[in-house]
Amino acid sequence: MIELCSLCKSYGEKRVLDRVDLTIPDGALFGLVGINGAGKSTLLRLIADVLRPDSGDVLVDGESVRGNERVKRGIFFLPDDPFYATGTTVGRLAEMYRCFYPFDTETFDKYREVFQVQTKTPIRNFSKGMKRQAFVTLALACRPRYLLLDEAFDGLDPLARLELKRGLIELGEETGCTTVISSHSLRELEDICSGYALLDGGTVADAGDLGNALEHIHKFQIALDRPVVREELPVECLSFEGTGRVAKFIVRGDRDEIVAQLEALSPILLEELPVDFEELFLCEVRSRGYLK
Repeated sequence: MIELCSLCKSYGEKRVLDRVDLTIPDGALFGLVGINGAGKSTLLRLIADVLRPDSGDVLVDGESVRGNERVKRGIFFLPDDPFYATGTTVGRLAEMYRCFYPFDTETFDKYREVFQVQTKTPIRNFSKGMKRQAFVTLALACRPRYLLLDEAFDGLDPLARLELKRGLIELGEETGCTTVISSHSLRELEDICSGYALLDGGTVADAGDLGNALEHIHKFQIALDRPVVREELPVECLSFEGTGRVAKFIVRGDRDEIVAQLEALSPILLEELPVDFEELFLCEVRSRGYLK
């Protein structure tokens, strides 16, 4: 289990994280979301002990991660832009990782084939997507206790994204690995994540079970015999798109109560539509004034 306890981190006068408290349960596939600059990458670096907090602490299985070599051997952090020396190959990195992690050769060979990773070519010659696939292959083969991925799906084509999602699910099922993923690809996170946290203003603005969060927001399409005006609807809309007598909107609350309120308008059409994690995220950031 990962516990973030009143974490604070600033860069000069800019406060990036301000007393962040968060618990990430064992075995979770956990999504970390927020607008650019919300502190997602900083938070992952603090968990990995790449950065040190100004105050507060990160506990992994009840122990502080700060300078704790034993705990850190169970953590694999894959940043958005990994460092590698000139001339480094995937094969050489695999040999290095064997010294630190319970490296699984069978898993390495499997994903090397899946992603068509070249092991003898210098990584500097790879495209962005090829680099991401190479490091993902290494991460999965290391079989860590905790896997931290920053912008995991960036640069991957749709097939590679699918294979990565399958690999993360299998890793969790086979080893109990806890994976924390920072990503703007919210539809990808929705496919695999059980929990999430939304960073905003240096704090955790919202967090919890993703399925439960989606169960409490609802999207409707309504048609009336008169123009649909947002202010005249008997519900508070998180988002609203209206054209004349037809409108689509998202609301939060008990579905049956909302439907009863809307049916009192005697609609010509009332239809519930599917809502996804991306729409939930957009509603949350709109409510904080980031989008109009």
